[in-house]
Amino acid sequence: MSLRAINVRSPALALRRMAIEGVTPEIDGGRFAIKRVVGERVVVEADIFADGHSLLSAVVLYRPEGDREWREARMQLVDNDRWRAEFHVETLGRYVYAIQAWVDEFRTWSGDLAKKVDARQDVSLDLLAGAQMIESAAGHAGGIDSASLLRFADELKKSSHNGRPGNGTLRDTELMRLMDRYQAREGATTYEKELRVIVNREKAQFSAWYEMFPRSCTSSPNHSGTFKDCIGRLDYIADMGFDVLYFPPIHPIGYVERKGKNNSLMPMPDDPGSAWAIGSKEGGHKSIHPKLGALQDLKDLMAEAQNRGMEIALDIAFQCAPDHPYVTEHDEWFRHRPDGSVQYAENPPKKYEDIYPLFFENEHAQELWDELKSVVLYWAGQGIRIFRVDNPHTKPFGFWEWLIAEVSREYPDAIFLSEAFTRPKIMYRLAKMGFTQSYTYFAWKNTKADLTQYFTEVNEPPVSEFFRANLWPNTPDILNEYLQAGGRPAFVSRFILASTLGANYGIYGPAFELCENQPLRAGSEEYMNSEKYEIRVWDLERPDSLAPLIRRVNHIRRQNPALQGDHSLQFHPVDNDQLIAYSKMTSDRSNIILVVVNLDFRNTQSGWVDVPLALFGLDGSRPFEVEDLLTDARYTWHGSRNYVALDPWKIPAHILRVRQ
Repeated sequence: MSLRAINVRSPALALRRMAIEGVTPEIDGGRFAIKRVVGERVVVEADIFADGHSLLSAVVLYRPEGDREWREARMQLVDNDRWRAEFHVETLGRYVYAIQAWVDEFRTWSGDLAKKVDARQDVSLDLLAGAQMIESAAGHAGGIDSASLLRFADELKKSSHNGRPGNGTLRDTELMRLMDRYQAREGATTYEKELRVIVNREKAQFSAWYEMFPRSCTSSPNHSGTFKDCIGRLDYIADMGFDVLYFPPIHPIGYVERKGKNNSLMPMPDDPGSAWAIGSKEGGHKSIHPKLGALQDLKDLMAEAQNRGMEIALDIAFQCAPDHPYVTEHDEWFRHRPDGSVQYAENPPKKYEDIYPLFFENEHAQELWDELKSVVLYWAGQGIRIFRVDNPHTKPFGFWEWLIAEVSREYPDAIFLSEAFTRPKIMYRLAKMGFTQSYTYFAWKNTKADLTQYFTEVNEPPVSEFFRANLWPNTPDILNEYLQAGGRPAFVSRFILASTLGANYGIYGPAFELCENQPLRAGSEEYMNSEKYEIRVWDLERPDSLAPLIRRVNHIRRQNPALQGDHSLQFHPVDNDQLIAYSKMTSDRSNIILVVVNLDFRNTQSGWVDVPLALFGLDGSRPFEVEDLLTDARYTWHGSRNYVALDPWKIPAHILRVRQ
């Protein structure tokens, strides 16, 4: 079956009595795809109506993009001409879907006939008309189905002699099923747009990321850690429950204009430089820093990570150090200043003399695009399937749409995380262009009002159809004021918020679990002694580490399906602005999680939480149990209002499993 746009000048348009409007999900008029993971359902709704009083039928047509045959999901009338159906996506890649509707002559005939029978009218001719429709449908069927339809037709013909149908014929569900399948859809209208679904693997929807500089897997700040050293760190990371280990750029680092400690312009001879100043005489984006090891060492690390249930994610940063091979080999790929020198990166008043941005608008742009695509394909060919993309908002939208589609065609299991801390519409546009996951404003949302407003927005349609949030309380670039001021209690509450508000979240460690919170200077979000510019040695055995808490929360996430998605997120009233309450649950309500967090890192806060009894399917006349999965404490609650008190110096949150 081929779907075609309607020719509004065609006389045949007069035969199309159906209107199909208000289709959801549909992003920007069908310009962009929605997102799902394998096994998820797509619920499609539309306003469908026609002139006159005839009964209607409608189906959702869907298929994997490479298939030729359409599958169907029959739509049901919900209310006020609103129709709904759902289908499940079962394979990686892309699906397409549309809607087809028609005046259902058989259902109309059946309904009208029943009214005439109730009025004790003669329906002899009506029965013959019905028999003709059934015989016509039998001609489209075959085998047993055709025989069954002909039998029904014969029964109606016999009944016509008496002027009344036989008992049960009109209400026979098998007859209706067969007619729904085989009757001709005369004058059917098909929605003029084929809409698309991008189907990712499950890790796109549920993941826990741990960011780590491999060069800091060392016992000495004077010696770079290696991939082999990272293997020794895997048990520590896996024990905390992370399933994605993300490395900042692993490529050779430029020597020209190299930055020293704390972004100093006067580096010492042994300063390693910023990992994002990519490229030197030792190679570029397809090379590995020689101090980290060889390609085989990386593959060995990947294999060991996989044995522990983890994947390695690499950073894609399309920018160059001044001594990157691209600079000498492809001078045309860079913007030049009036004096002929290459323009370095700036974010006034900040200057990044050690980084040259690529110039995407040059006359040889296609060559540049092809080369950058080859970078991603190279690492995908080595077994990497997860990429965190640095500053994608500083490159053309069209480039990302093209590159992600090209890579995904060859590697449909690839995941791309967009690191774009910029204006909301730009972040959303990048997600529409194909990015699988996106960083968010979570790091700066610290009040109840801000958290509620923001996560309501990103977890409701239409945004939730294309934007998958990945929540990070810190990054190598972000040490926010809340963490600086709040110390350990702030780190605990922000971690619990990130890991329960978001099915996807990440931390930059070991800085996070060791509560590193000293800024470079007052008012700065940069770390003092930032790991971006130096090798750090971390004491992972410190007794104040958050590793045990992180391990427990990640275990809670794995054991509770409600926390493995975001679409069910609901916020609930609490009569204290320093307490925030929200829930997630499975569609069958078999797993309900209610989270309450104290946002005040200094003081105990208490209040009354409004529990949505009807939403949770609870009988308000009976008590119910809440089990705190953080402490194993159990409480019996009554009714919709229940009291909580949370001390930030003990544990500033409840993660409650609700059961009755």
